Amino acid sequence: MPRVVIFVNGILPNPASAKKFLHPDDFLLGADGGARLIMELGLMPHLVIGDLDSLTDIDFAKLNAANIKMLKHPVDKNETDLELAVQHALGLNPTSIIIAAALGGRMDQTLANISLLADDALSQKDIRLDDGVEDVFFCRDNTQVNGNIRDTVSLIPWNGNVSGVITTGLKWILNNEMLFSHKTRGISNEMTATTATIKIQSGLLLIVHRRADN
Repeated sequence: MPRVVIFVNGILPNPASAKKFLHPDDFLLGADGGARLIMELGLMPHLVIGDLDSLTDIDFAKLNAANIKMLKHPVDKNETDLELAVQHALGLNPTSIIIAAALGGRMDQTLANISLLADDALSQKDIRLDDGVEDVFFCRDNTQVNGNIRDTVSLIPWNGNVSGVITTGLKWILNNEMLFSHKTRGISNEMTATTATIKIQSGLLLIVHRRADN
C-alpha cells in the first residue's frame, strides 16, 4: 500500500497547496466530514470512516453515486473520527500516513490530533499532519525537515524536557543542548538550507515546519 492521506473535518488554509502534495496513487481516506474536503478538491475518497454526522444529504448522494464505501461508527464512542481513521490506515500497512486539515479551528481538536501522533505504537511509522502550509510531526531520535530557505521550523518539547538537541541547516544552531518544556527557545527558527537535521538524546520533540511560500 502506498501512502494513506486522511482528510479530517477541519480547515485547509490553502486548498491548492494541499492538492499539490497529493500523489496519484495515494489512498484517500475521509474522516467523516473530511470526505467533503476531498470532494471540494475535485477528487473522491476511496473510503469514508466515522460516525458520519458531519456529512450532508448532498454529500451522501455524491458518495453513494460514486459507490464509495462508508464505515459508520456510533456517535457515542471513545475515539474521534480521526483516531478511527488512523487505526484503519495502520491496518493497510502504508509506506506513510499524512493527515490533512487537522490544524486550526477548534483548539481542543487540534491538540488531540497532535497528541495522537505521540503514541509509542506509532514510533516506527512515518505519520504526520500536513495541510500544505504546515508540516507537523515528532522527532524521537533524529529526523530531517525538507523545505526551502527561510521556511520556519519550531522545536517544541512534548511531555517534558528534551535533552541533547543537535541541529544543522537552521539559523540558530543547537549543539547538544536542552530544550525545556516551559520555555520558548525552540520557537521560530529559520531554515538556511533545503534540508535541516535534528537529533535528540532523550525526550519527545514536536517539529512544526511552516513553508515560507504560503
